[in-house]
Amino acid sequence: MKKKFRFNIKGLLALAVIASLGLNGCKDFLDVNENPNNPDTAEPSLLLPTVEASIGQVVGNAFQVYGGMWAQYWTQNPSSSQYRAIDQYNQTNSATDRVWLTIYRNALNNAQIMINNQESSNDHFRGIAYLLKAYTFQVATDAFGDIPLSEALRGNEYGSPRYESQQTVYDSIFMYIDQGQALLAVGNAAAPGSQDMIFQGDISKWQAFGNTLKLKAYLRLSQVDAEKARAGIEALYASNPTFLEEDASIAYSTTGGNENPLYNEMVNLGYTQNLVASGTAVTAFVRNGDARRFAFYSPLSGQDTIAYIPQGSYSSNSGKQVSPPSALVGGHANNPASATAPVKVISAAESYFLQAEAVARGWASGDTRALFEQGIRESFSAVNLAGEADTYIANGADAQLPADMEGQIKAIITQKYFAMCGFQGFEAWTEWRRTGYPSFLVRSAASVIGGDRMPLRLIYPSNEVNTNGNFPGTVVVYEPVWWDK
Repeated sequence: MKKKFRFNIKGLLALAVIASLGLNGCKDFLDVNENPNNPDTAEPSLLLPTVEASIGQVVGNAFQVYGGMWAQYWTQNPSSSQYRAIDQYNQTNSATDRVWLTIYRNALNNAQIMINNQESSNDHFRGIAYLLKAYTFQVATDAFGDIPLSEALRGNEYGSPRYESQQTVYDSIFMYIDQGQALLAVGNAAAPGSQDMIFQGDISKWQAFGNTLKLKAYLRLSQVDAEKARAGIEALYASNPTFLEEDASIAYSTTGGNENPLYNEMVNLGYTQNLVASGTAVTAFVRNGDARRFAFYSPLSGQDTIAYIPQGSYSSNSGKQVSPPSALVGGHANNPASATAPVKVISAAESYFLQAEAVARGWASGDTRALFEQGIRESFSAVNLAGEADTYIANGADAQLPADMEGQIKAIITQKYFAMCGFQGFEAWTEWRRTGYPSFLVRSAASVIGGDRMPLRLIYPSNEVNTNGNFPGTVVVYEPVWWDK
């Protein structure tokens, strides 16, 4: 088993800043665009773990909860109340203050400081920073839509950075990936080593990460600009790219402040179990005879099934005991093993499903079935069930790959959904928004937004509403983002 980096004292510098940036609590923070206490320069070796830890905080805590509930892996526990507003689709601007600040002030600002360091010996650090900048901007724009971009990371030069279209953000994402890959190809640069919490300085894996990220970003455009997506993927494949064959993930420990960020949030909430199994996902696992449900969720004492409630039905199930997410995914508040659950930035299973979709659409060469099945196998292996994969592929109702393109895409995205349970909730919700798959999601019983509406974005934070003179106005939670057609 590969040894993963675990936070040292330099990594703790990052967590000292972001440890309190959970989903709830005091919102009195400075505007992200005015940050006089952040240095203009710092050693890249010190900044890299702060960028990675900040990304882990975003996708492993706040976006994990939103995505996990809106992808309907999880719902609110009837016996607690922390995330009822999320299950209700009842968004307020203040709810996203902290995650916005973590994205811009901690992740993007520090990545930009690394990029601005022009010493040639730092080229590999700068290359990684460009890829992480691209990744973070994609997460941000997929969540909020139009966002500050070119004026956002230039210190106090722009007190109110203008918002730019999601299409422009995506164009920049492709540019950042190319800039990062060019720097990673430079020889004789300093090796990041153990300061890199994701790949421990392995540049070949970062190059595969960049290719996988670019493939993901082009596929995100499949419904809004198929020709651009096709051309970009064809050009990518013409370069004979490598793609991820292992998880790009961050490992955590049981040391205070260094735990999995979702579990750390639960510790700060007094070990209260707010997240429990949603019937949407669990019944789909059961329908497929999928053993992974026992890895993603914890059965209640004395039971051999996963106890669930329908999405958002906490009020009508008052007092019912419901299975929590497992410690494997960092979601069991009363199991300290949750502390060491990884945060997956891009998973190996996701990589194979992305490749399978590109081939299924006719935009890349390869074997759709082989890639599809390898994605399933990677998911089973990730939860120590490798021996169950072949039986599932042969018999699972949703594991069959049809002959037609749309049927194949449905199967690929549905299997990606199963693979992402508990680990990549935000990405699963985002892929549902893009494709409409899986097709079995339902409206939360607690919804307050009316009709058959579903949450399609996060709304902008109050610190932007109150301090950015170029704030474009609040957009409702059920308004689709640009690529969601």
